[in-house]
Amino acid sequence: MSRFPKAHFMISAASAAQFPPDEGAEVAFAGRSNAGKSSAINALTERKALARTSKAPGQTRLLNFFEIAPMQRIVDLPGYGYASVAATERRLWVALIDSLRARQSLVGLFLIVDVRRGIGTRDAQLIDWAREDDKRVHVLLSKADKSTRLERTVALKTARNLLGEEASVQLLSVTDKTGVTDAQNLLVDWLAPRQ
Repeated sequence: MSRFPKAHFMISAASAAQFPPDEGAEVAFAGRSNAGKSSAINALTERKALARTSKAPGQTRLLNFFEIAPMQRIVDLPGYGYASVAATERRLWVALIDSLRARQSLVGLFLIVDVRRGIGTRDAQLIDWAREDDKRVHVLLSKADKSTRLERTVALKTARNLLGEEASVQLLSVTDKTGVTDAQNLLVDWLAPRQ
């Protein structure tokens, strides 16, 4: 049985005015286009199509809010690094994402990074963006099943050395379920009501 049986899509927000009320807790999911962000959301929520997946990059264009339990949300951010997105659209995303960071309900960021690419400049910038307001950051090195055991070990060690205390990191494969339970546990912990 799913840990999030009531998970459902709420809204695709094109402006901060469309965001759900700033209450409860939410975790943003971000990553480069085609890093496996939507697949990670589906795996963690144990839903096949909660977030739309596509082989074509740049499919998430708005901020998509999903309620996974009462007063607990996931926010799917647009992927970055997709060259064909217009500059005006990129500026809209920056404004939207900055509005998201200002919300009291935003407790952290899950950053999805393809294990074969490693943490790049834009990934590091997003970590800095989250850490400016002391938001927690957890990096999911996705598509772990597509690399060898040695490559995974090296990628994990490299990421941990690079991130230090700025973020936690783990391997994830939605195909063979590597790391799914660990990531779910962390998500549940972050979204739990605070006393």
